Amino acid sequence: MPKLQKGVFWMLTATLFFSIMGLSVKLGSLKFSPSELVFYRSSISLVFIYFLMRLNHIKVQTNYLSLHLKRSITGFVSLILFFYAIAHLPLGTAISLNYTSPLFVGFLLPFVLNRKLNLKIYASIFIGFLGVFCILKPVFQDQSFFAGLMGLLSGFGAALAYLYITQLGQLKEPDIRTVFYFTLISTVGSATLLIGQEIYMPAIDDLIVLLILGTSATIAQIALTRAYRVGNTLSNAGMSYLTIIFSALLGLVVLDEAIDMLSLIGIVLIILSGIFVSFKSSRLK
Repeated sequence: MPKLQKGVFWMLTATLFFSIMGLSVKLGSLKFSPSELVFYRSSISLVFIYFLMRLNHIKVQTNYLSLHLKRSITGFVSLILFFYAIAHLPLGTAISLNYTSPLFVGFLLPFVLNRKLNLKIYASIFIGFLGVFCILKPVFQDQSFFAGLMGLLSGFGAALAYLYITQLGQLKEPDIRTVFYFTLISTVGSATLLIGQEIYMPAIDDLIVLLILGTSATIAQIALTRAYRVGNTLSNAGMSYLTIIFSALLGLVVLDEAIDMLSLIGIVLIILSGIFVSFKSSRLK
């Protein structure tokens, strides 16, 4: 199979399983707190990732521990906020707010990686945040506004995490080691948050949901890494937004969640501007 086709295959796999992960979080949120869900998601992934590291003879030790900690802590906080948004918002809406991360990446590039942006990128970022306003405006009318704000902040946190990942990649740090530290910090962090909380003991059917959550997240993460290794970066960035479409469809079919017209316009604006910013930002020197 040609490299481009392999990249498309792995990216489709990643977006599909990220959508399944989101659906699992939504179903699990009926009984579990965001901290509990992050713990189960991260601990299950941690076991898989550590096994793969041993299989590929990749050591845990790193020369860039502080950078791994920055990436992992920002990613962990973003994940907590993301799961909270999924629990309190329609699935497609929560995913869309999290996928503002490329807009934040474009905005942060001059400050973190010292890259200059042109007027087109700033205009696209502005259009994308108009989409955010379209989503949050109807949400503002009820108690879900806070959840919408948390979803938006999760996109900001994810953007910071992606910039740290870029720096680790420039230092030739193995992708799987980066994922390992992220799942490790997320497991320890979420376990710490659970101290003193009332923890719900999973029933058999709950275990199935939690296993799907952890497994789908792991498969999605590995597929995403593989897609960027063998595929085209620009096409991958565009295809990543299929997660929003898959999630909206799963929310409609499985959860009977309808998306209002204004929110739908906002989602389209976020997708189009995010793709444009991703393409343009990746071409900057």
